[in-house]
Amino acid sequence: MDAQGRGRAEDIDPADQWVLNPDTGDYELRLNQSGGDSGGGPSTSAPRGSRRRDAGHEDGGRRQGSPRDGAGRGAGPGREVPRQGGRRSARGQEGPGPSTRSGSSTRSSSGSSANESGAGRRKRKAPKARRKKALIWTGGVMAFLLVGVSVGGYLLYQHFNGNLSSVDIGDAGNKDVVTANAPLNILVIGTDKRTGKGNEGYGDKGSTGHADTNILFHVSKDRTNATALSIPRDLITDIPDCKTKQPDGTDKVIPGTENIRFNVSLGQEGRDPGCTMNTVKEITGLKVDHFMMVDFNAVKELSTAVGGVEVCLAKPVKDADSHLDLSAGKHKIQGEDALAFVRTRHSFANGSDLDRIKVQQQFIGSMIRQMKSDDTLTSPTKLFKLADSATKALTVDKAISSVPKLTTLAKELTKIDTKNITFVTVPVIDNPAEPKPITVVVDPVKAPQLFSMMRKDTSLTEVAAQKKAAKSKQNALLKGTKAAAADVRVDVYNGGKIAGGAQQTVTWLQNTKGVLKSTNKANAPAKAARTTLEYAPNQADQARALAEMMGLPGSALKKGTTDAEGLQAMVLTLGADFEGAGTPITGPAEIDIPKASADKAECAK
Repeated sequence: MDAQGRGRAEDIDPADQWVLNPDTGDYELRLNQSGGDSGGGPSTSAPRGSRRRDAGHEDGGRRQGSPRDGAGRGAGPGREVPRQGGRRSARGQEGPGPSTRSGSSTRSSSGSSANESGAGRRKRKAPKARRKKALIWTGGVMAFLLVGVSVGGYLLYQHFNGNLSSVDIGDAGNKDVVTANAPLNILVIGTDKRTGKGNEGYGDKGSTGHADTNILFHVSKDRTNATALSIPRDLITDIPDCKTKQPDGTDKVIPGTENIRFNVSLGQEGRDPGCTMNTVKEITGLKVDHFMMVDFNAVKELSTAVGGVEVCLAKPVKDADSHLDLSAGKHKIQGEDALAFVRTRHSFANGSDLDRIKVQQQFIGSMIRQMKSDDTLTSPTKLFKLADSATKALTVDKAISSVPKLTTLAKELTKIDTKNITFVTVPVIDNPAEPKPITVVVDPVKAPQLFSMMRKDTSLTEVAAQKKAAKSKQNALLKGTKAAAADVRVDVYNGGKIAGGAQQTVTWLQNTKGVLKSTNKANAPAKAARTTLEYAPNQADQARALAEMMGLPGSALKKGTTDAEGLQAMVLTLGADFEGAGTPITGPAEIDIPKASADKAECAK
């Protein structure tokens, strides 16, 4: 306090100044003000722990926000909060009138008291959809966006904005925050760079930071669902040429490398996150819009900020490498224990990096649930600490390198329910080039199927639109008996964009699926936007069999009105949606890969 009893800036806890606006469901900042209701000047607040409470406002030690004078209730040194004609509860929510406790009284600044029965004076609640659908994803790197920065929150906005670090990745990403009516792809990179106190023993000494943990977060066009795709660091792939921005503003092209681990797409040879984004596109065919990068310290700080993350172990773990030491069962971990948990490799399942990825996905799912819990959302202090930790941990691309831009991005994500966030890992097999495999390569069958589903924006979870589609007449055509491959007879026409697509498809059908009665009929009379399969009523079993092989949706099936005669074949016309033989047109309804949902807790094995 200064000589005039004014609180210094360093005495102010910004978290205590956030209140929930019941009309919007957002937290807003109440700045220090020296005025309030007419007839009262600034209050000289008592120190914490010695504030005077008016009679009738003691409730087990909780403040009920009784007014002190015209400037509002006391809020600690230098923190006068305007009354605005109402009370402020211990949870920081503005409400109309006095305490809601039945029979309790409150004293106004004029000294009069009023009794309320409590009936009809219930506190307004924030809209349920706004409270429950706030999405904090990928381990909390967007957590600070829950703290709704209001017009009055300029100082705190400047604080968060100053925390962010950014990298100019040139044309590797999207220049805009989002593209309207389009899917959104964000690459979250966890590096092995040693930063922060106590992290000297982690990662590679002297590392500039490799792409150690990688999650491509694909958000659907309609924002109803998302797929979090983990990419193994030990995946052998090709890294394309990469143009990076130098400190003097010039461009430098770093030559690509073939047959190398994915994790060196960052840091090695001066590669920046834009190089990693380009490598992801090379592997999946998905254009990455933005990146967010964090290091070891982020796990420790974010898990501590939310008050711990609940994890479950199917068996006790005492790992000599990560120093994780936990008994079987549920635990709430934070700080060093949290970091040890996500780093543990040899104590889970087969001890591979793929097993560690599963554990990391479980941890992230649990952190998402903790962050969107009432325990976090209704605590201004936790929200501030979470926002502060998240922004300090983040390095992002220039296109999203400010709080307003990140807020715009967050608004695109708020509709996603956690039950519609699916964690998967790139399907891989052991590297056949190694006598004793220690690295992996993409599964030549399952990986293209998964990537195709993501490119076509097919959800891995059953959202409302899919439930409705499952009941349609078109999808009913896919149900029923299926003919044997040897009995399927089809003529294939190419109306798509891939040259030689018809022959490619016939070769694949004959050699891979056993459809020997398939014939290449060359180009279709005209280009086709979508792939279609025309068939007669008595060929329905053949159509269902071929649709399953090619991943055709029910809408692609065109049933005729008269039966086929003799050796008449069905007609398959490849459209612009055809991306190659063996690649499903829309992706199968179910793909045989391990999946986990963000809303379900699992025990690490």
